[in-house]
Amino acid sequence: MAHTATQYAAEIARCRELYGKKLTDYGAAWRILRLPSLTDQLFIKANRLRTIQDAGVQKVADSQEGEFIGIVNYAIMALIQLERGIAHEPDLSPEEALAAFDAQATKIYELMEAKNHDYGEAWRDMRVTSLTDLILQKVLRVKQIEDNSGATLVSEGVDANYMDMVNYAVFALILMHQG
Repeated sequence: MAHTATQYAAEIARCRELYGKKLTDYGAAWRILRLPSLTDQLFIKANRLRTIQDAGVQKVADSQEGEFIGIVNYAIMALIQLERGIAHEPDLSPEEALAAFDAQATKIYELMEAKNHDYGEAWRDMRVTSLTDLILQKVLRVKQIEDNSGATLVSEGVDANYMDMVNYAVFALILMHQG
């Protein structure tokens, strides 16, 4: 598990780096996005991954790796929106937005450690395509919960699904880098 901690931290750092660069370019413009808009961004990325994986070719140069990084960042943005509410205009400085990212990443990492303990790092024997499918399934679950106005009978809420999307995307990035 120590190896996982190092690999996980490296992938989150790569995601955070891109998030920080986009904050420099655009500010926290994403703060105006409603949760269904963020969920739809996650759907676009996960669906694109599945389409490319099924077809075996892609016509746009954006890498699969970049899509997994996007999933991490959009899911963390969604968690920030859940916690802070939707803003009517960008209301976070880059430093505040990075601190919010870090706070969510810490919670998600703690969840990953707990699940890794219980599941014995089963994800290491999974295929990247299966992780893509699980992310897409989580996105579709969130969309259904949103369509139900947030009501669930027995299921976890959207926050747990967003956290799982981050962890599955980080696992995919780790698996892609170990060849």
